[in-house]
Amino acid sequence: MPIYKYNSFEEAERALWNFLPNEAYFHRVAELWEFANKLAPMSYPKGIFRYRNIEEANRQSNEWELAHAKKVNTQRRGVIL
Repeated sequence: MPIYKYNSFEEAERALWNFLPNEAYFHRVAELWEFANKLAPMSYPKGIFRYRNIEEANRQSNEWELAHAKKVNTQRRGVIL
């Protein structure tokens, strides 16, 4: 793996972006999400929910995801790595 030298954090951050993704890139991203789902599967409440606007729907989704993250965090605190 080559070593790169950057003059600033912003320059290094820009190097992480892939502006021309190919099929292999999308397969790697899919594998990453599949692996993350195996580590900490996220489940949402069943049913149909009504919202006044997209901001309200996003807020609810963020609350569910934050509650899930807190649950996973407390479960893993007891595990010695």
